[in-house]
Amino acid sequence: MSWYSHFFTGLPQHAWKAAQTDEQTQLELERIVESLEFGPDDRVLDVFCGYGRHALPLAKMGADVVGVDISDESITELKTAVGRKKIALTAVAGDFMTIDPALLGEPGSFQAAYCLGNSLCFFPRHQMVLFLQRIADLLEPGGRFLAQSGMVAESFLPDFQERAWLPVGDDIQVLVHNQYDPFTACVTQHLTYYRRSKTGVDVVDRTAQYYIYTVADLLALFKEAGLEPTACFGTVEGDSYQIGDEGAWITAVKKVE
Repeated sequence: MSWYSHFFTGLPQHAWKAAQTDEQTQLELERIVESLEFGPDDRVLDVFCGYGRHALPLAKMGADVVGVDISDESITELKTAVGRKKIALTAVAGDFMTIDPALLGEPGSFQAAYCLGNSLCFFPRHQMVLFLQRIADLLEPGGRFLAQSGMVAESFLPDFQERAWLPVGDDIQVLVHNQYDPFTACVTQHLTYYRRSKTGVDVVDRTAQYYIYTVADLLALFKEAGLEPTACFGTVEGDSYQIGDEGAWITAVKKVE
């Protein structure tokens, strides 16, 4: 069973949600819209959609959005929001790597897809190719894909820290302990979440794993999966990627046979 199958629940999930600002979400939405160029009623796939901070506003813009996430907690919250707003958004609970693709849609039925928030680097190389191929299979020829990650080598390694404290909101602190294996290019993160409560301090431990790829590695993997890269940005505003940027935003299109 994958580590992320049981990570996103409880306090860690609350911390992730609290860490996302409205300003950041708005900038990311603008990047999604500009990069994917979808029109009204186009089908858009949100891979690892979480609680829908991108999927919900995109659906309100008129897109027919399908969001998939392994967190039952997130999907339940998203379905509740969809029910209140009565918009064209389908929320599917399951592991994107193993779920029956038919639950998401027919092959080639999506005009656009995106995967944000470091989820791109959950997978070692052989699984990464399969992950990208699954996305490519769901896209129509010429369909557009946007991926974002702060775990690319040129962003993560120059500022590598074994230990760091991350404040989240007003009441959460996260102690991060990174262990990097250069022979597998895998970072194991041991995270301890602390939250003040009326009865004291809540403490939750989690472990995550990320695989570190260079930008060139990712571009090659995209091509191998049938997704032709078109641009690589280093900022959400769309500036060309430079070493040390916070992360990479890669756009690609499904190859036309």
